[in-house]
Amino acid sequence: MRAPLTPLLALTAALAGAPAIAAEVTREAVMAAIPEMTAMAQRLVEAKEVPGLAVAVVHDDAVVFADGFGVRAEPGDARVDADTVFQLASMSKPLSSTVVAVLVSQGVVDWGDRVADLAPDIRLHDPYPTAEVTIRDFLNHRSGLPGTAGDDLEEIGYDGAAIRARIPLIPPASSFRAGYAYSNAGFTLGATAAVRPTAKCWADVAETALYRPLGMASTSSRYADFEARPNRAALHIRRDGKWTAELVRDPDPQAPAGGASSSVTDLAQWLRLELAQGKFAGEPAISAAALAATHAPLFARGQNPVTGAASFYGLGWNVEYGRHGLSWGHAGAFSQGARTLVTLYPEANLGIVVLAAAFPTGAPEALADSFFDLVFDGRLSRDWLNPWNAAYAGLFGPAIEAVKARYAHAPDPATPALPDAAYLGTYANAYAGEATVTAGAEGLTLHLGPRAWTYPLRHFDRDLFLYVSDPEMPEAPAALQFTIGPDGRAARLTAESLDTNGLGTFERVR
Repeated sequence: MRAPLTPLLALTAALAGAPAIAAEVTREAVMAAIPEMTAMAQRLVEAKEVPGLAVAVVHDDAVVFADGFGVRAEPGDARVDADTVFQLASMSKPLSSTVVAVLVSQGVVDWGDRVADLAPDIRLHDPYPTAEVTIRDFLNHRSGLPGTAGDDLEEIGYDGAAIRARIPLIPPASSFRAGYAYSNAGFTLGATAAVRPTAKCWADVAETALYRPLGMASTSSRYADFEARPNRAALHIRRDGKWTAELVRDPDPQAPAGGASSSVTDLAQWLRLELAQGKFAGEPAISAAALAATHAPLFARGQNPVTGAASFYGLGWNVEYGRHGLSWGHAGAFSQGARTLVTLYPEANLGIVVLAAAFPTGAPEALADSFFDLVFDGRLSRDWLNPWNAAYAGLFGPAIEAVKARYAHAPDPATPALPDAAYLGTYANAYAGEATVTAGAEGLTLHLGPRAWTYPLRHFDRDLFLYVSDPEMPEAPAALQFTIGPDGRAARLTAESLDTNGLGTFERVR
């Protein structure tokens, strides 16, 4: 494998080829692009690319556009407007990094503070990273944690504290600070450590440090607050070619990384703060240096897969050097039905936020990229929808197809299973707790997690059974493999959905 460029060399290479802004972006250019952008948003809704979306545009410290399109839930007719609240998914990360920047600005913490000094209960697999990892390391995804760390535990019902306690069991994906692995758990650990000196929880600190001072009354990092909003957008996935709102996602266990909710009206105020380098309504709100640290291009990520821009990760921000110059941005997505996007061009004092509640769709990126083409060039450079749709469909498509092909047909002839009694019992491991197998009228059932969530088993071949671990993808089952001991009963089982990091094997305990 070719070693990645160091951040300095990579940044130098990126800047050498990065286009400069030829002229100041005028308010006239921005306003001229808005009618075509809004028409495009309406077409996206009418074409069923999304059930609904909301958009806000900020330029030169003014909110020049904020509105909604389509409906909050399908089927239904409740309209999206500028105050409709959406779950932000991973667009929470740059918002959260701004919260930490407030604490840095106030002298509560510093980006280079060691997590071991702030929160000794936060530990990694190995002693050296545990002792040396900093807030900056976690928010830059360079702690060595695998990208999937803890996600599987959240899926079976563990809360944030329980996941944090199990993080030391996960082997690293790379040496400390040597690799980039986008990790919700890692980002959450860093943000959680940053608020420890306040003796308050993350959601409370986010509210008092950022949301309330900026007047973001509809913004929260608590799922219960989102649920209580009457004007909120439901999560959508496609069923038989139609968007349907039938899912919920409580992201509290990873609140700093993916648990915020907000409206474009609120988020426009945050964009004003970012573009004004820490000033709000003309007054200093955050130290410019503390905020600037979040936008530093610390780790090279290669090229943007659609735009080709040189891409880096800062502290909760993607930093890119593309066709219109320097940009800061971040996307968010739940496979359970959320899509969000923020993009800022700081040299032009211009930013856009696009919120949608549907997955998969590349509509937010298509709308934003088209808008910036119109502003900077006065015309569209290409059709942005198809490549972005393909990029998001490709996140899961190949993996789903591989699983479908693997388990589409049982072996012929299939080896019959042992009697049910051979598999019944309780199994356990330190990472995921207990796994219990029971029998009923419909066959065997697997029970996982602190709430013993149920997963019906379907026999595939001999001691291999299948179960649906993700209700969004019933066509892509996971495997449950039993290992039979000398007594003719299963001595252990391995649950594929919990084995991404090699921690899915449970030993029989009774």
